[in-house]
Amino acid sequence: MFAFVLGEERGEKKVEELVCQGACINRGHCTESKSFRWRTQSERTHLTWRGSGTVLSLTDFVKGTAKVMSTDRVSSLGDDDDGRGCDDVVPYSDDETDNELDSSTERLEDAEQNRINQQMEEGWQPKSEFTWKVKANDRNFNNQFTVTKYSCFKTRKYSGNAIRTYKYNVLTFLPRNLMEQFKRAANAYFLILLILQAIPQISTLSWYTTLVPLVVVLGITAVKDLIDDIARHKMDRIVNNRKCEVLQGGRFKPEKWRNIEVGDIVRLQRDDFIPADILLLSSSEPNSLCYVETAELDGETNLKFKMSLEVTDRLLKKEKNLESFDGLIGCEEPNNRLDKFTGTLYWRNQSYPLDANSILLRGCTVRNTETTHGIVIFAGADTKIMRNGGKTNFKRTKIDQLMNYIVYLIFLFLILLSTGLAIGHTFWESEIGNATRSWYLYDGEDTSPSYRGFITFWGYIIVMNTLVPISLYVSVEVIRMGQSYFINWDLQMYYAEKDTPAKARTTTLTEQLGQIEYIFSDKTGTLTQNIMAFKKCSISGTTYGELCNVAGDKTDKVELVDFSWNNYADGNLKFYDHYLPQIIRSGKDPVAEEFFKLLALCHTVMVEDNDVRTPEGKIKLYCKGADTVIYERLDPNSPNRESTEEALKEFADETLRTLCLSHKDINEAEFAEWNKKYKAANIATSNREEAVSAVSEEIEKNLLLLGATAIEDKLQDGVSDTIETLKRGDIKIWVLTGDKKETAENIGFSCNLLTNEMTIYDGEQINGILNTMQSNRTNMAAGKANTSKNNIFNSDEKPAMVITGSWLNEILREKKRRKKKWFRRPKTEDEKRMQMEKDQKDEAAKEKRQKDFVDLACQCTAVVCCRVTPKQKAMVVSLVKKYKKAITLAIGDGANDVNMIKTAHIGVGISGQEGMQAVMSSDYAFGQFRFLKRLILVHGRWSYIRMCKFLTYFFYKNFAFTLVHFWYSFFNGYSAQTAFENWFITLYNVLYSSLPVLVVGVLDQDVTDKLSLRFPALYTPGQKDSYFNFKKFFLSLFHGIIVSMIIFFIPYGAFLQTMGQDGEAPTDYQSFAVTTASSLIITVNFQIALDTSYWTFINAFSVFGSIVLYFAITFDLHSAGIHILFPSVFTFTGAAPNTLRQPYLWLTIILTVAISLLPVVAVRFLIQVISPSETDKIQMNRKKYEIELLPKPSRSRSFQRNASNRRSGYAFSHQQGYADLISSGRSIRKKGPHSEPGVSSRTYETAGANAS
Repeated sequence: MFAFVLGEERGEKKVEELVCQGACINRGHCTESKSFRWRTQSERTHLTWRGSGTVLSLTDFVKGTAKVMSTDRVSSLGDDDDGRGCDDVVPYSDDETDNELDSSTERLEDAEQNRINQQMEEGWQPKSEFTWKVKANDRNFNNQFTVTKYSCFKTRKYSGNAIRTYKYNVLTFLPRNLMEQFKRAANAYFLILLILQAIPQISTLSWYTTLVPLVVVLGITAVKDLIDDIARHKMDRIVNNRKCEVLQGGRFKPEKWRNIEVGDIVRLQRDDFIPADILLLSSSEPNSLCYVETAELDGETNLKFKMSLEVTDRLLKKEKNLESFDGLIGCEEPNNRLDKFTGTLYWRNQSYPLDANSILLRGCTVRNTETTHGIVIFAGADTKIMRNGGKTNFKRTKIDQLMNYIVYLIFLFLILLSTGLAIGHTFWESEIGNATRSWYLYDGEDTSPSYRGFITFWGYIIVMNTLVPISLYVSVEVIRMGQSYFINWDLQMYYAEKDTPAKARTTTLTEQLGQIEYIFSDKTGTLTQNIMAFKKCSISGTTYGELCNVAGDKTDKVELVDFSWNNYADGNLKFYDHYLPQIIRSGKDPVAEEFFKLLALCHTVMVEDNDVRTPEGKIKLYCKGADTVIYERLDPNSPNRESTEEALKEFADETLRTLCLSHKDINEAEFAEWNKKYKAANIATSNREEAVSAVSEEIEKNLLLLGATAIEDKLQDGVSDTIETLKRGDIKIWVLTGDKKETAENIGFSCNLLTNEMTIYDGEQINGILNTMQSNRTNMAAGKANTSKNNIFNSDEKPAMVITGSWLNEILREKKRRKKKWFRRPKTEDEKRMQMEKDQKDEAAKEKRQKDFVDLACQCTAVVCCRVTPKQKAMVVSLVKKYKKAITLAIGDGANDVNMIKTAHIGVGISGQEGMQAVMSSDYAFGQFRFLKRLILVHGRWSYIRMCKFLTYFFYKNFAFTLVHFWYSFFNGYSAQTAFENWFITLYNVLYSSLPVLVVGVLDQDVTDKLSLRFPALYTPGQKDSYFNFKKFFLSLFHGIIVSMIIFFIPYGAFLQTMGQDGEAPTDYQSFAVTTASSLIITVNFQIALDTSYWTFINAFSVFGSIVLYFAITFDLHSAGIHILFPSVFTFTGAAPNTLRQPYLWLTIILTVAISLLPVVAVRFLIQVISPSETDKIQMNRKKYEIELLPKPSRSRSFQRNASNRRSGYAFSHQQGYADLISSGRSIRKKGPHSEPGVSSRTYETAGANAS
């Protein structure tokens, strides 16, 4: 950032003083024109200017009249030349936020405008419509406002300044945390089971078999929540105990933030944090400017400035004046709009409009300003930063949704099994187990068989509850967290230039990265660097910027223009046209003078003196903006329209960004009339922005075209290779941008998204195709021949779509809503019915049209949507989600990409030049587009495969474990007796089989990262849900059933009519339970070993360690010592030592394990031999591929363009600019104690500025 002071040279008449009056207009589109008027009366120039970009300083560099003052990272509220353009007909406002998508604002009606004009002419003050009123230095007045809560309690309307972000305190932690955890269905389910287990008549399992796993799960979650909340407590205490100076008793005294209230006057020093949302009253800077850093709001570290009202700047500098200040502020209610504020200051029988430019927001830091005074408007929970602390929409993965359905199926399966076994028990009791036939089983209770069957049903619900293990959800979260950390730690996704590592901002979507089918990308700052460099310009129809010598002749010699004679020239400016600097320095081309004067003025300009005019006494208006905006405001007789348009076409073909420049003279009467309306609009109590925009529109007519600028925005490194690699992975990439069609198309060619082999269809052609599809459908409905076909395009062509925002709305029948008239004749019932039927028919036709468009677009190889607004970006994403049921990813770097990022299944933000709003709304973030390839093809693919392996194995091992009880039921009278020891059931999912599958879920790799990138086709199984779906689940179920049968029946057969070597018969229930349990543990742990593709020490330790741990714990729990201590709890005394010393039982275990695993090995071997997958083929040749050198040839692809098909370059679009600051006409000079009004012969640096 630089500040420039224009001086005089060779006695030429220069600008003495600028009084810039205008507006930075936010119309119903994303472009913005900037208008300024200036007056001068002397021949010397003292102009202080702030702006960014090489192009803006070119005139001063080449003329040698620029005296440069470097400011300390001062930036504008928004980058004037960086934004998104829209098409000629744009349906939505580009400054709409996520909360406003359904209520587009229209321009003011004529009646409203007439009312504003009348108010100004009659001097009438409109009645205040604000409900938030704050009086300075009067706590009693402010405390009188109350609100009713819970229908009976009254509390203060205005929040105190203490904040509370924590959730729990000492008393509420346990009950509230447990309540939140039991809102989860799984936890509630196991709580119900625990209650049932406490009923002796129902449960055959001890209560601790459910309590221990439940307590472990609840405890882990509670500890995690407690640690997070303790951190929030500490942070809240730190923030609430910060000190700030508050005006009390006529003096500023230090006070803790938590004690500050609305209406208090505060004083801030340099580098102070801003304690609340404050109206700036005055500061030590000229014009009461205040520089703030907004890093905590949007992550940007560059500075932005705020400016107080002129009246408060003039009158509220000293403590005694601040103490007597009794102004009343009426403003909007607290909201989360960081960039919007509307209010009015009522003081001394005058009203003064307030906007966001005079508000200091909590969360910012005062920089480069020694002293700042302000009044607190919003405090604590009412501040905008706290209002933005709401929850983001929770995103669920496709596997999450599938897993929920599977859990429901398991519940149903459990109920059916329990019902069947309960019926079996009822039959057994009535036929076999009655007191007459099985008198030895009589329990002394004379109950009916049906009642016993009912009790048994609940008993089996408890016994087989492990079909839905409580550890499933906790294990999934652990795996996702581990995968997220690997993304954060990946050095190959670290952007060293900006010290930006990759960041997984969520831990719930990692496996979804392996299922992406559509990527929606912004262009500027995402595919391109968003670093602007001045390259060319067109002035009076003549193009400059080619290789030219001083005489203006074209040459082949590449030689930079030498600016060494100017000590303040920008060394980064690379310009090769020696003729243009010569023209400017000669002063013989007045249009060139006006051209570069406009570039210097249409930015942050602050004046030193008022009441100045041009030597001719004229008022001038300068305006710059997109060509679509400027051309519709040009005078019909404006010169150089056609030649400038031709230059714009050339600039577009070279993928340069453009702006058009224009101006006009304004007579005194016209300005005076317009200025009345402008002032009235600025104090409007409602729709202020729309009023200002409408009034500004009136002055921007009949402009004269000066020319156009062309700025280069280069592609980021690796963009072409990334797009090409992702396309090979069958991922479709759509570019959604606000840029013009021609430049968006050219960028598509340069990044390999579009190729010369593709047939490009525009909006008109797509509309025609859709109309044909509709007519074919109508003919079919009428019984005519079917002329339609599923694939609209020819089989031998590669179609691509390039469509503008206006055509998009025309095709999708998205029209802007118009405001309803206040007075309308009531409709009859028939009219209402007819209108409803018409609306339903229109909505159905609209949905069908949208579906046709999505089907058509998805058949295209590439899609580019240009001139689209943020809402249209989000709409395109939502349509693909709705009609294709595909997993989508949106990536962008700017605030206008936030809607798209939030709408997609996965949002990725790039830490670029446009701040951090996209990153803050994203799920994943990194520094460059090229890292997307590794995020998806490596981390995404690995995460998906790991999660699928985990789920497949997890269900398998629990079916194999639980269904052993089912087979045992046929031999115990369906009595709900367990096949295993209670402690084995308790620890199976907690200790014996949990670690190996967790390790696989976190660390497993089927192929290396390099092979994943080399063979993008490996990614496609995830798109097709190949690794985990209902088929895979039922295969796991079947596998578990078979293994459970083997686990039960082989030991059962071995125990029939056998005798131990010592003459004992270890065919008792406890020995059988130990044998089956040992077989199960070895089988399931060896099974996960077979499923492991990437072996490390951790994998081996987890598998064999789990087996060793099982035997160690089992021998301990079956020891006599622990039985003596807890005789009723540990009843398997000596079972394990007695069983496992029998050799034939070890042979039984080995046989059981072998029969369980050998078929799996055989089937997998046959599949790899007969029908190997792509992964199998690469794994078999892994060593070969890893040692191969894979040089990537550089593809210096020459771009072929067709000039006849491409129009003008795409223009910058803008955000709110600095017209209010410029139009204030207030000086930025630091006034000394003896300074007098007049023209200053010196210039001064702003606070914190360093001389260059």
